[in-house]
Amino acid sequence: MSQAGPILFVSNAERPPFIAALDEARLFPVIDTDWASAARAVEQVQPAAVLAAMHAGHEPYLAPLARKISEQLPYLPFVALDAAGTLPHNALPFGSRGGNSDRLIARLRAALRVRTLHATMLRRLPEAKVSLPDGDPTRDATVLLIGRGAAYPALSVALGERVGVVGALSIEAAAKHLNTRDLDGVVLAEGFTARVTDAFLTVLAEDTRFRSLPVIVTAHQLTQSYDLPNLELIPGEPAKIAANALPLIRQHAMEAQASRTLRSIDAGGWLDPRSGLLTVEAFARDFAKAVEQTLARGGGLSVARFAFDPGNSRAQLDAARILSRLMRQMDFGAAQKDGSVIVVFAETDFRTAHMIARRLSAVMRHTSNGKHEMRSDPVVSVDSLSPSDTARSLLARLSADASRAAS
Repeated sequence: MSQAGPILFVSNAERPPFIAALDEARLFPVIDTDWASAARAVEQVQPAAVLAAMHAGHEPYLAPLARKISEQLPYLPFVALDAAGTLPHNALPFGSRGGNSDRLIARLRAALRVRTLHATMLRRLPEAKVSLPDGDPTRDATVLLIGRGAAYPALSVALGERVGVVGALSIEAAAKHLNTRDLDGVVLAEGFTARVTDAFLTVLAEDTRFRSLPVIVTAHQLTQSYDLPNLELIPGEPAKIAANALPLIRQHAMEAQASRTLRSIDAGGWLDPRSGLLTVEAFARDFAKAVEQTLARGGGLSVARFAFDPGNSRAQLDAARILSRLMRQMDFGAAQKDGSVIVVFAETDFRTAHMIARRLSAVMRHTSNGKHEMRSDPVVSVDSLSPSDTARSLLARLSADASRAAS
C-alpha cells in the first residue's frame, strides 16, 4: 500500500530489524527521529503514520507527542511499540513479540486504510448537507466482553466506564452477538482454555466481517499468528487493559463513523451518521408516502416503537444500530427526539410485526455501561395501518399504546 507521506519512526536507539522490513513491504520511506525531536518532526515531515519505540527516556516526551498527533487531520495513526505502562488515548499498542514484521505491517495497513477513509470523508463533507457527529467516537462504541473468571466483573466496569459493553459468558453467546451487532472491539478475558481461544481466533480470522475488528486477549500467550491485524495481547489489571485497548477501539469506531457518514453523503444527507437509520425529517417524509401508497394500493403496513428511559440515550443509539443492521431492506426507521426508535415494516401484518419486534427487543437487552448501569429493556408497542388511518393518527395511537404499556 502506498500512502501520502512517510512513516516516522521515533526511538532513542538503533532501528530494529523488523522496522527495516517496512521498506521491503513498500511502506516507505521510513524517517528516523529521537524522542526529543518527535513532536517537531510531526509538523515538519507530515507523516502518514508514526511508530514509537517505548524505550527508557521516552516518558517526558510521550504526552506532547500524542497531543501533537491527535491534532493532525486526517487521522494520523500512532503505534506504540512494546509499551509497559498505560498509553495515551490515541496510541495503538503493539507488542513486537520477537520482531514479527508481518504483524506490524498488517497493523499499519489497517490503520492507513482508516486514515484514507477519514480523508475521503473530510474531502466530501463540504459538498454535502451532512453534519459530522461531535465528540470522541468511543462514546458511541460497543465492545463485546467474553469471559467467566474472577476478573470479569472488574473488567466489565473498567470497559463500561468508557464504552458500551455487551457481555458473554460463553463462546456460543459471543457468536450470537457478533452476528447481530455492530461491534467496535472484542475483549477475550480469562475462563477459557488455550484450545478454545485458538479456535475462536481462527474463526474470527476466517470471517471477513471481523478481520479488521480489534481483538484483545488478556489471559493467554499467543503461540501462533492469525490474520487479524488488530489482535493484541494485553495482560494486567482491568484498568490497564481497558485503557490500552481503548485506542484500537477508538480507531474502529472512527472507521465505522466515517463509513456511516459517507453513506449519508451518498444518500443526500437523509441518513443519520450516528445511527445509520433515516433522519427524523426523512422518516416523516417516507412514512407519509408509505401510508398513502398502502391505503391506495392495499396490503399491510405495521409500525413498532421501541421506547427507552429518557435518561439512557445510549440505549436508544444501541437499538438504532441493531435495527439498522437487522431490519429488512424493505423496512425503514429512525431514532426519534423523544428517545424512542420507530421502525416501519412494509407489507407486514400485525402478528408478524409483533413477532419481529419481540425478537429485536430481545437483542437490545444486553448492553450495559459500567457502574452506572441502566436497564436497556425497551417498552415495545406495535400497531398496524387501518383504512381510516393517516400517518399522524397511526403514530399517535402507537405513542398512546407505549404510554399505557409503560405505566
